[in-house]
Amino acid sequence: MDPEPVVCREVPEGSEARVAALYWEAFGRKLGAALGPPDKARAFLAEHLHRDRGVTVLVDGEVAGVAGYRLGGRGLMGGGASDVLAAYGVLSGLRRLALLALMGRHPAARELVMDGIAVAAGHRGEGLGGRLLREVAAVAAEAGFRRIRLDVIDVNPRARALYERHGFTAVRTEHTPYLRDLMGFGAVTTMHRPVVPSDARPDGPNHDSREPR
Repeated sequence: MDPEPVVCREVPEGSEARVAALYWEAFGRKLGAALGPPDKARAFLAEHLHRDRGVTVLVDGEVAGVAGYRLGGRGLMGGGASDVLAAYGVLSGLRRLALLALMGRHPAARELVMDGIAVAAGHRGEGLGGRLLREVAAVAAEAGFRRIRLDVIDVNPRARALYERHGFTAVRTEHTPYLRDLMGFGAVTTMHRPVVPSDARPDGPNHDSREPR
């Protein structure tokens, strides 16, 4: 019998490199110009990861998927300007900071902004993305947010389809043809999902949740 996936309200200690690798696999095309090359980017992401700003799904004890969110000014993937300059050097770092600034997102009042979702290639199609989205919704409900926001790029229709299946609707699309050659996408769609009382977990935060078979 296959092990039942377990959803955790954090990134387990010691899983930082695994989560950074999953995140890079999902978003490396988008972040490559800002944080590449890949080995250095994964090391940077792992070093500056905020474990308490992500939910994970474990399969047989290993992180098989992760979703990040921003709360209190911190997201899953951290690292400030000084960290970028220290890791990449001043001249290269300044260029990278300018690229990262293009991707910056600021939440509206009572809005939880998601900081990316990634599922390991070998576990896609198993419903893990949906589990992660439901747990992020629980975080939002318990923290008193009224909606969740995320941005999806035009070259990732599979992710958009997942979000739509779980209650997200597109509210606007920003066309960014100037980023197509640099970052590999030419449009970003913002999606919203309302937070409803039923999103809150009855047993509250900081738990492992096992869904019924």
